[in-house]
Amino acid sequence: MDGLLVDSEPLWLESEGEVTAPYGYEWSHADQVACLGGPLKRVGEYMFDRCNGAESPEFFTQKLIDIQCAKLGGNTPLMPGAIELIQELQANGVQTALVSASPRNIVDAVLENLGANSFPYSISSDDVINTKPHPDAYLLAAKKSGVQITNSLIFEDSLTGVSAAQASGAWLIAVPHLVVVPESARVRTINSLAQLSFAKLSELFVDFTVTI
Repeated sequence: MDGLLVDSEPLWLESEGEVTAPYGYEWSHADQVACLGGPLKRVGEYMFDRCNGAESPEFFTQKLIDIQCAKLGGNTPLMPGAIELIQELQANGVQTALVSASPRNIVDAVLENLGANSFPYSISSDDVINTKPHPDAYLLAAKKSGVQITNSLIFEDSLTGVSAAQASGAWLIAVPHLVVVPESARVRTINSLAQLSFAKLSELFVDFTVTI
């Protein structure tokens, strides 16, 4: 979701800075890269360390969630080509789902802006015991869709998400944000979802199956 479907990473950077500033820590670009993709529990622990234990890790996590949720309640800009690709896939009978390492209230804030019918359902970090980089959320999405995860295609932008996708056994197209994702037999990288269409994905999937 973040950085792939919606252009929320600048808001995360802003929110993270607002959380740590009262404790004398200036949140940097390097900090954002270190925390990219969550899970938010890890971000709270990271803030706890950087702010010299001024508050508990749980405090930092919840403070960040509250601030970011308020920001995403506004009009969050979409990433280029994202919603168009989703709509085209759905129009061609492809089942889609939104899987995020963010908690339910943040996911719902984004979905409210996109419209109630953007996805048949969504999976948040609150819906699984182990969130990304574990594959549980993607396995649950496949189960709810009634499909085999090995016949599913995942889009990701962070190394945490990429790890979850690869561990699930699905195909993966990475749109890296601030990181480098190596390609492999089941992994391709692109610069933007605007490069893709249903027709292009159909061609790519044929290519993928040939390489197995």
